[in-house]
Amino acid sequence: MQGRIKFLTAIVLVLVFTVLFGCTTDKQKPIELSVFAAISLTDALAEIGTAFTTESGVKVYYNFAASTTLQRQLEKGAPADVFISASPRQVIALEAGGLLEAGSRRNLLTNRLVVVSDENARLSVETLANLAAPEISRIAIGHPSIVPAGAYAKEALTHFGLWETIHSKLIFGADVRATLAYVTSGNVNIAIVYKTDTTLSDYIKILCQVPSEAYTPIIYPAVVMQNSPQKQVARKFITYLQSADKSEIFEKHGFTVLTLK
Repeated sequence: MQGRIKFLTAIVLVLVFTVLFGCTTDKQKPIELSVFAAISLTDALAEIGTAFTTESGVKVYYNFAASTTLQRQLEKGAPADVFISASPRQVIALEAGGLLEAGSRRNLLTNRLVVVSDENARLSVETLANLAAPEISRIAIGHPSIVPAGAYAKEALTHFGLWETIHSKLIFGADVRATLAYVTSGNVNIAIVYKTDTTLSDYIKILCQVPSEAYTPIIYPAVVMQNSPQKQVARKFITYLQSADKSEIFEKHGFTVLTLK
């Protein structure tokens, strides 16, 4: 009987130690980082996110959309750790609402506006004034109220006194990628898009660059969200974006990297 008790006691101890050991050695759930980013950053950030996960073990999940769309989602409580906008305007609005971690903003990149057409189009656009020509009947830009690229394009057209002149020709895209697609699908003659987006298709050509003095400098700021449960990792990710080898990735995709001061 005593031997049976010892045997049962041993079994119980084994089970207890198995449970305790299992609890202490179970793999912790991988850290996840939610990044809301302007859609023009899609390709560059996808590449960088893969490298960040490989090096840190942190899984990066992206939500790409027009910057103002992302701003509205964040204002309504969408959970995110990092926000990277194609314009400071959205960041300023979120900061005013107390939704950002103080002092976390880092200006990462700049971009340029260009005028593009289908590669086979026989159009000559040397300046924005040429957009008023009758042979150009449809021009795509991002919707100025939600797409920073569209807001910058409106600034440039207004600067040259063309906004009202060509307004009836304008087709508004939901984001800069949709705006570019209007050209590649043949739905418009011309589009005004970011220079970086011209790397996405072999079937478009740049007709001219929009003079930079005609619109507000295109700045991409990155910020940490105030309610992020992963603020330390979020800051690490933003710092990672500013490292030299990641700058090369951004430049490969057509961005100009801002020098750290």
